[in-house]
Amino acid sequence: MTNTSQIKVWDSLVRFFHWSLVTAFAIAYISEDDLPVIHNSAGYLILALLVIRFAWGFIGPRYARFTDFVYSPANIIQFLKDTMHFRARRYLGHNPAGGAMIILLMFSLLMICITGVLLLGADDHTGPAAWLFIQSADTWSGMLEEVHEFFANFTLLLVIIHVLGVVVESLIHKENLVSAMITGFKSEKIETEGES
Repeated sequence: MTNTSQIKVWDSLVRFFHWSLVTAFAIAYISEDDLPVIHNSAGYLILALLVIRFAWGFIGPRYARFTDFVYSPANIIQFLKDTMHFRARRYLGHNPAGGAMIILLMFSLLMICITGVLLLGADDHTGPAAWLFIQSADTWSGMLEEVHEFFANFTLLLVIIHVLGVVVESLIHKENLVSAMITGFKSEKIETEGES
């Protein structure tokens, strides 16, 4: 028989970041060309959230820190192989695949934000990058739009993979990971959980 107790894994800032980012990305993706003010505001919110989360990855509590969930490529590959055989190790914090997904999502979202700010400067001559495109806006506008859209769609693909990963891990370990990201608590299985 396994003894279990509840442990606080996800702090308030991590949970706020997660759900705010989900909401802001959904709003930005849906509004796209039809509602530029809302689209741009959601994009700036995403950028602000990324800056806060990046800092929190160094100064936040244990499970929020990059040192807790950034693993070597070999560990990530081994974890994915174990997952395919339904024998992946359970982690209280992010597992190696989840950690890699966070890094990929943060990078892709940052690229969306950077290209979005640049595109705003090139297309509308507004925003913090407008001064860069006083004379050469037409040259860059099309390329920036393509890169911006690529990363928006790539991020959506990553989100779908992330959700599937959450479902698979929830089934393998018989726990509700969505609930854990809402409440912050996960059950600590004493006989199987050690320091991760």
